[in-house]
Amino acid sequence: MKSNIEIQRIEKSKIDSVDFNNLPFGSVYSDHMLECNFENGEWQTAVIKPYSPISLDPAAKIFHYGQSIFEGMKAYKDADGNTMLFRPLENWKRLNKSAERLVIPPVPEAVFMDGLKKLLEVDNDWIPTNEGSSLYIRPFMFASGIGFHASPANAYKFIICTAPSGAYFAGKVKVLIEEKYARAANGGVGFAKAGGNYAAQFYPTQLALEKGYNQVIWTDDNSHEYIEEAGAMNIFIRINDTLITSPTSDRILDGITRKSVIQIAEDMNIDVEVRKITVSEVISAAQSGSLKEMFGAGTAAVISPIAGFGYQGTDYDLPELEQPFATKLRTAITDIQTNKSEDPYGWRVILK
Repeated sequence: MKSNIEIQRIEKSKIDSVDFNNLPFGSVYSDHMLECNFENGEWQTAVIKPYSPISLDPAAKIFHYGQSIFEGMKAYKDADGNTMLFRPLENWKRLNKSAERLVIPPVPEAVFMDGLKKLLEVDNDWIPTNEGSSLYIRPFMFASGIGFHASPANAYKFIICTAPSGAYFAGKVKVLIEEKYARAANGGVGFAKAGGNYAAQFYPTQLALEKGYNQVIWTDDNSHEYIEEAGAMNIFIRINDTLITSPTSDRILDGITRKSVIQIAEDMNIDVEVRKITVSEVISAAQSGSLKEMFGAGTAAVISPIAGFGYQGTDYDLPELEQPFATKLRTAITDIQTNKSEDPYGWRVILK
């Protein structure tokens, strides 16, 4: 099934005003965006139009009840100028999983994929070619239907915006293991990419920043005994030569980079354990010297190494390794993403 897409091109591109050698992350926006409205019980014709502000009624339910979800993706160009996506159907599936939890109508695959491909075709010149750069893609949906009554809206907007971006993180980060605040709870929406999840992270993260840390390691909501995520990323912990990550749950996002790391690590004959890991186990490993690495995994940064962490007033430094798993895994993933290596998994989608 193909979707009908209306295209309204910008009169004059702003691309000549952009310094592609100095791109901040996610704050320079391409010429066009895709918008598709859900009205009268069905999705309307998708429109690719010039990037522009959105006009909403003050009673739109997004402002009052927070029905808002999003995804994060990237497009790349290889040395021959081919445009590529990385596991885009996983993003579409996860968006609709989030939509179901927040009672938002699912986006048809044709609207998501055909709209995304056409948008990238229209704004193809915006995809950076510099090493480490990419076109960050932000699909999102929110309630545009109006009403002050606490119930799901009857109208929604699905939008895709793109932003040429440089690397998200530079260097290693220092993190604080959270002892009081929780990112998510059992039965909640932690597994969904709901906007409110991230808004709720800002305050405890700000407290960590004030103490000199870059990010928070989230622990479980009940006992704060178990390591769960790192900032807005999934977390991996290496004890000796075993890589450990928490299982997904109501509280933990089913990260696409996370799944890719697990698969590639296993194929590198790295021992991978998907299980709960306690804070006390991590502390003991740090004290004994068996804690070798910790890193976050997510779309924006791919792999973000952790230099050290704080817990209950004590800081623990991680060793400097000659060949860390983090570097090997990041290289393997980015080489697939940018068509520098074979893709035995079928994850790379080259746009025609």
